[in-house]
Amino acid sequence: MVFSWDGALEGSDHLFSHYRELAKEYNAHMTFFLTGIYLLPKSKKALYHGPMHSPGDAAIDYPTDEHIRTTLEQLRLAYEEGNDIGTHFNGHFCGDKGGGDWSVEEWKSEIDQFYDFVEHWKTNTGFTDVPPLPFDFKQEVTGGRAPCLEGQPNLLKAIKSYGWRYDASSPGDFQIWPSKKNGVWDFPLQMLPYENGKYQGLSMDFNFLYNQSGGETSGDPAKYPQWEKTTVDSYLAGFDRVYYGSRAPLFIGNHFEDWNGGIYMKAIDQVVKNVCTKPEVKCVSFKELADWLDVQTPGNLQRLRTLDPAQSPDWSSVVK
Repeated sequence: MVFSWDGALEGSDHLFSHYRELAKEYNAHMTFFLTGIYLLPKSKKALYHGPMHSPGDAAIDYPTDEHIRTTLEQLRLAYEEGNDIGTHFNGHFCGDKGGGDWSVEEWKSEIDQFYDFVEHWKTNTGFTDVPPLPFDFKQEVTGGRAPCLEGQPNLLKAIKSYGWRYDASSPGDFQIWPSKKNGVWDFPLQMLPYENGKYQGLSMDFNFLYNQSGGETSGDPAKYPQWEKTTVDSYLAGFDRVYYGSRAPLFIGNHFEDWNGGIYMKAIDQVVKNVCTKPEVKCVSFKELADWLDVQTPGNLQRLRTLDPAQSPDWSSVVK
């Protein structure tokens, strides 16, 4: 089971620290995808040259200086507690002139700028009272998720020269055992059963947001409790399908956002407490999953990939 977070920022809502602490409480590790400009002060925004965009442009807000400080603290603690730090790149551009339109070289520029911002935060911020981070980003970051799940084909070509081991930018797949694309582990968001299996939807908060609020970014507050229950039920239905079936890893992706009254955050709280405590369940980071997959025999993995998500086989015939 992998819980991952896009745009890891310790803002005024303190969601980064909340989920880091929740992971620690339930003996779990998570993947936190850091947006590079979240360590770049707004006063220095002209340093960012997003592909196809003017210097300083971004589709998201730059952080306050205080939020840079608190995010640095959470990154340090998250790393020390065994969590995975990945990248959500920088400007969060989607659609026209977004990642889906970028060339391989433009993706490389985005990656190089991510590394520049996160490695030179002390120079860019001028902070003299914040200790250095206890890890090297170029060693620690071995994967990411593209904004809006756009541009994976060229992104995969771009990341080969960086030695990355996984990518979580695929726009979705069934709950099957992972395989590699272009030599990199492909960890897609997955199709989970909604409303007792009436239809399938991606295992991410923005997908629940879209379906439950009729395509709007917010909905009727009176329906929040109902939507929270629907979200929890869908996540747990997807979990049960593979827990009692193929045992394929389940990937859930969310944002540090209080959309629709924070129902998606509350749902994740419930799911973590419910599933990470079950027998034979490991709540791990994407990096840890890649570590585990790398030491499995190719034959075993190939046989596991033939399983239907709900299929509970004679395991002696699959794992040899």
